[in-house]
Amino acid sequence: MDPLRAIADAVLYEGYLLWPYRRTALKNQRRWTFGGVFPRAFSEVHPDDRWRMRTEVVLQGSDEVDVTVRFLHVVVREDGWEEAVERELAPGPIAIAAGSEDGRSWEALEGAIDVRRTGDHVIVEIENTTPFSGDDRQAALRRTFCSTHTVLRSDGEFVPATEAEGCRNEGTWPVPVGDLHTMLSSPIILEDFPQVAPESPGDLFDGGEVDQLLVLNILALTDSEKAEMRATDPHAREILERTEALTPEQLMRLHGTLR
Repeated sequence: MDPLRAIADAVLYEGYLLWPYRRTALKNQRRWTFGGVFPRAFSEVHPDDRWRMRTEVVLQGSDEVDVTVRFLHVVVREDGWEEAVERELAPGPIAIAAGSEDGRSWEALEGAIDVRRTGDHVIVEIENTTPFSGDDRQAALRRTFCSTHTVLRSDGEFVPATEAEGCRNEGTWPVPVGDLHTMLSSPIILEDFPQVAPESPGDLFDGGEVDQLLVLNILALTDSEKAEMRATDPHAREILERTEALTPEQLMRLHGTLR
């Protein structure tokens, strides 16, 4: 996996499901906490839940920029548990129809992704205009762009946000990834040129934790707890199977590395 995709996926699924990776765990009762772009009607009543996300960066040496917006769309299973499907969109109107498949259903989404240039500044605005009424946050989340982030690419060079002047970013923070030709505008503040540790065996949905600690905690679960983890979610099942398949050598690599 290329460095950008690894970082972008880590942002996309941050907090998706936390240890002990079981649906009954209290910490997994309130999810979708990062990067939410909510329906405008809900946001107007709850202004802390924004309905617009804005990225502004400085691009030098080129007039061409490619913009991609990624987010999670909440999908509800017949048993009430919420999973998600990845959405990846280009600039323009957002019009995703409601639907259902294989015992899973999702709500319609509406909005827009607007990209414009002002001198050497590139501005990307994402708006959620999905119709919504009521005051139920859980219902609003099913019509929200969750874990939203923006990827910008160009043959020119972006100026890191820490060095750029006159930029206004709302609900997101842009950082270069890999080189100065690519920016990831993330709802989680990252350092410039972030990387996933090569020792990591895979995403655990919690960048604030230590992989070794989470792996050991998973291995220490009882058989009944592992069964519940396996049944909770396909991503949880994959984490369990991956963790149980680690070799002693791979476990030792997680013990600590100085760079």
